Amino acid sequence: MSAQSPAEAAPAPLSTTKLFLTIFPSIMLPMFLAVADQTIVATALPAIAASLGNVEQISWVVISYLLATTIAAPVYGRLGDVFGRRRVMYVGLTIFMVASVLCALAPSIVLLSLARLLQGLGGGGLMTSSQALIGETIPPRERGRYQGYLAAVVVSSSTFGPVAGGYLTQHFGWQSVFLVNIPIGLLAAVLMLRLPRRRSSDEAWQFDAMGLALFVLFVAPTLLAIEFAQRFEASFMPLVIALAVCAVGALILLIRQEKRVASPLLPISLLSKAAIWRSDALAACHGAALVSLITFLPLYLRVVRGATASESGFLLLPLTAGIGLGSLVTGRLVSKTGRTFVFPSFGLIVSLATIIGLALGAPYLTPPQISGLLGVNALFMGTVMGVVNVTVQSAAGPRMLGAAAGSVQFSRSVGASIGTAIVGAVLFLSLATTDSKAAALLGAMVERGPDILAQLDPERQKVVALEIAHAFRAAFLTVSLFTAGALVLAWVNPARRV
Repeated sequence: MSAQSPAEAAPAPLSTTKLFLTIFPSIMLPMFLAVADQTIVATALPAIAASLGNVEQISWVVISYLLATTIAAPVYGRLGDVFGRRRVMYVGLTIFMVASVLCALAPSIVLLSLARLLQGLGGGGLMTSSQALIGETIPPRERGRYQGYLAAVVVSSSTFGPVAGGYLTQHFGWQSVFLVNIPIGLLAAVLMLRLPRRRSSDEAWQFDAMGLALFVLFVAPTLLAIEFAQRFEASFMPLVIALAVCAVGALILLIRQEKRVASPLLPISLLSKAAIWRSDALAACHGAALVSLITFLPLYLRVVRGATASESGFLLLPLTAGIGLGSLVTGRLVSKTGRTFVFPSFGLIVSLATIIGLALGAPYLTPPQISGLLGVNALFMGTVMGVVNVTVQSAAGPRMLGAAAGSVQFSRSVGASIGTAIVGAVLFLSLATTDSKAAALLGAMVERGPDILAQLDPERQKVVALEIAHAFRAAFLTVSLFTAGALVLAWVNPARRV
């Protein structure tokens, strides 16, 4: 294949309405597929475990997808810069659809996990290519608006996924959660034909195979070390240490490799720009804070506040709705004013205050108060990711849009994984220092659900619930540290306008 020339990356001169009708549906549906798949499959996991057995290995169905999407994001971004982003999007969509069929046909958890690994290699490409195509086809001043639209798609996908997954699993079997991707994927393929074609040049480019190998040797051990560390079992510590050493060694070699090759997979000169690396670091902190909240809040609501599963879902609605609304409003403000980091610079102050309030009031807040705090927090958390994406796309320039988009996706995924592990460790260690039996009980609740608490006598239930509430105070304060880090990075980012 031939490489894409920089001059041809300029957006097509279409009217605003025609631009929206032509571009947005073509970009939205692939992103919807990749994001919704994660939550749809999560809902089907109990049925998958009951059908295929090996319950202890069921987590690999999720881990393998996360691992593959994290690796794929920067790879697809760089390939899209070279060979054309629409073309690379089609490759990702094809892989995703073929893997979906393989998932539905898998006769065991092991083969299903391998198929999910392949599916993640496609899904990661869909997410990165969608972001890069916004930069390629949308004028810089309008990108904020489209980032808001795309954020709304992500939120609706995350909300739609559990509902669709439960319905499909109950009425058509767990295989249907994978097969439903086929008609949606075919529709996405048709809509993508409307994306403008970009002519190619004969610019030579050599694939950085060694860089890819070292990148995989860095990412895979890192995520696996995080996964095993979260199990809080001493027997896993030698493995965690070995994986961490492997990851650090691979990272050192990767940086050396990318600095010396002519066509690096991860262009260090691009990623070392202040506007880009600070935006990537902000994305990591934002992912750590937000995903940690989403992960541990259901447990907090059920154990500490005594909410049922349906009540917990209702109380968390302001979190998802707030992010979507905040992203939409911020996107329109960026497009109208041309200003970027002024919005997260002030928005994260409010988010930080609400998380500290949640932490200090963890043992005492009522469900409506919690829901209100989450809604305000999410509204201002929504000021971040659209601005980050617009900033890195503007700083990267037309030739490196994909690499920049991939770096954001990668940073957010790794930040979310590390942040969740740290918050989980703080939660369990804080509880273990006061009551080791309560810590063991909390671990059992994470594995098998909070109904275990009901097996205790009423007096012991109250004591354990209060101890867990105080442990959650420490966990939420840890989330506030990630938010504070994001706030500092927003203030010091040199790119203030588009």
